[in-house]
Amino acid sequence: MNRTFNRNGRARFNAFFKSGVAMTALLMAGGAMAQDQDATQLKPLVIEGNNVDAQSATGPVDGYVARDTATGSKTDTPISEIPQSVSVIGVEEMQDRGVVNKIDEALRYTPGVTTEPFGVDADTDWFYIRGFDATQTGVFLDGLNLFSYGFGGFQIDPFMLERVEVLKGPASVLYGGANPGGIVNLISKRPQDQPFIYTEIGINSNGNGFGGFDVNGEAKDGFNYRVTGKVSGGENYTDYSNDLRGFILPQFTYEPDDATSLTVYGLLQGLDQRHVGGSFLPYVGTVENASFGKIDRKAFFGEPDIDTGSYVQQMVGYEFKHEFDSGWQFNQNLRYGHLYKHEDGPYPYGYYNTTLPFPGYAQTPNPADPLLSRIGFEHTSKVDTVNIDNHLQGDFETGALDHTLLVGLDYKYYRLDHIQASPAWPDAATPISAIDPVYGAPQPPNVPYLDQVITQQQLGVYVQDQIRFGDGWLVTLNGRYDYVDTKTADALANDTVTYNEGALSGRAGIAYEFANGVTPYFSASTFFNPIIAVTETGLTKPEEGDQFEAGIKYEPTFFDGLLTASVYQLTKQNVVVTDPITLISSQMGEVRSRGIELEAKVNLNENWKFIAGLDFIDQEITKNLNTALIGKSPYLIPDTQASLWLDYTVTTGMLEGVSVGAGVRYQGESWADNENTAKVPDATVFDAGIRYEKDGWGAALNVANVFDKDYVKGCGGLLVCGYGDARTVTFKLSKKW
Repeated sequence: MNRTFNRNGRARFNAFFKSGVAMTALLMAGGAMAQDQDATQLKPLVIEGNNVDAQSATGPVDGYVARDTATGSKTDTPISEIPQSVSVIGVEEMQDRGVVNKIDEALRYTPGVTTEPFGVDADTDWFYIRGFDATQTGVFLDGLNLFSYGFGGFQIDPFMLERVEVLKGPASVLYGGANPGGIVNLISKRPQDQPFIYTEIGINSNGNGFGGFDVNGEAKDGFNYRVTGKVSGGENYTDYSNDLRGFILPQFTYEPDDATSLTVYGLLQGLDQRHVGGSFLPYVGTVENASFGKIDRKAFFGEPDIDTGSYVQQMVGYEFKHEFDSGWQFNQNLRYGHLYKHEDGPYPYGYYNTTLPFPGYAQTPNPADPLLSRIGFEHTSKVDTVNIDNHLQGDFETGALDHTLLVGLDYKYYRLDHIQASPAWPDAATPISAIDPVYGAPQPPNVPYLDQVITQQQLGVYVQDQIRFGDGWLVTLNGRYDYVDTKTADALANDTVTYNEGALSGRAGIAYEFANGVTPYFSASTFFNPIIAVTETGLTKPEEGDQFEAGIKYEPTFFDGLLTASVYQLTKQNVVVTDPITLISSQMGEVRSRGIELEAKVNLNENWKFIAGLDFIDQEITKNLNTALIGKSPYLIPDTQASLWLDYTVTTGMLEGVSVGAGVRYQGESWADNENTAKVPDATVFDAGIRYEKDGWGAALNVANVFDKDYVKGCGGLLVCGYGDARTVTFKLSKKW
């Protein structure tokens, strides 16, 4: 009985926290225009340094347009040759848009990606890709998985990054178990040959300030170093919320010759916060008016004297590569990470139901006394993780075929020791007024309901062959086999559950590169995603499925840009679902996702840059134990998203050095519940920025949500809705030597 209760309780608490044709015609028309011999060809900016330049797979992005990526192939490959959709956000784009503290801020303008679905959350970067949650199983740092479960997840500050890359669709053929909708690969800044010093300080309208430095030096005898650090803190936009965060990242690169490189790094990062409010609120009172109107989005419904949230994380690792005389190259990437995280404090969950003899969770308030129910919660999570990836890459010919062959072996180890606690049922945290919260009432003690040590190991072997032939044809073939072993030791139930499983995954893609820059492609791929949640049948197995994707990528010859149009169908099987009557979990679920994505990244000339995105998605639950849900759409994901950011820089005259940018983000309607009885309305948000740069000095003023749009970002059920970002003005000064 305890075993059943603990598993179901764990699932509930984790849930709490947690066209195209027109574009194709445009691309083809643009390809015809590419024959115009009078058009001006932009010259790419090249930044020399440590095999890292503007055209490399990991180096700085020239303006808004990246050319190469390794995320979709593990080789330095042009984005147009990857048989899946890939989006890249570089440092310049992040700075222009005023990205400061969080990765999900950087992805607000990326089609196919839903960010911050529950609103602002300081200690977690939330994003869904093609409708599937990538927050825990779809985040990678420099090609190595930042796997997380429960609250045992790492967080990365965008200031330490050179790029944020999104590979849309399955990635199992390269990385093993991962979110089927796609992955976010964070690319770190690395030492460069040219020395420089960069510093910045700033503050936003909430009173949250920051300061950062980035020092790159050149030492003797092939040694380079880079030290990047930042500290930030202050008030947040909701009442009582504040934080203090920071990191330091020293790195050293040794290159004894052109064929060999070794980079060693270490990261120390921490956060101390009182949580941001505005999330986990009921549908009635946020989306719809309650009897008292709307809940104030700045209201705090925890306990200021109790609420705490902190983490400390450390990482050490290295990247090694060596090119042999034969032309073959060996790469090894290793990282160890440790995380300690603790949180404490009640949070709201529905309205307090005074008609029951024990705490109940109602969807509508008592008009005479609108009180919010609260759940007392505390957890401590300790994580140790090791990742290592080895691969060998070489080029060769077989007759008329040119091959780039990649073979590799990787290993992932993840250990989570976590305790979660809440008041023993039927006790609960005291209710609080939804319109005039008063704090300080004594809270019942938290009692552990979960005490587990979870260990997961994954060993994978993979091969990839990129085959070029016939003056433009490109075929990409991938195959991979993984063995996954998962063990859950439950101290409260006094039992240990172990399961292991092998999984095959594959990808086949074909593309043709026309001389005018147009590249149509098609790919089919399969995936798997090992799960930790244990079903009552004991027959736990990974989520599996497949994707079919077709599209066109266009690199114009008459301006610097990359335009992508794609259409896909993605099916996820073996989804864990819980019977609403028996509360027994099984893997009988299936969800299908279909969509269209359009994206443009353009450096039009030395003055104009812009990005644009549009996506449509249609998700459907095709299998479920609850037959009433079959044919319905999962909650949270907008059916449409659109974005546009336009940036102009003055290059002559008295205003030389001034840049202005403006953007618009649109999210369509989404369902608030899986039963599809209530919707979250669409919303449009505007952003803007102005900058001035001269002689290495810079000043920038960015405004997110210029008109302070009051909107709900999404709902994960009728009791779990979150407000979107409020207007935030950020001012920054910088200097580079």
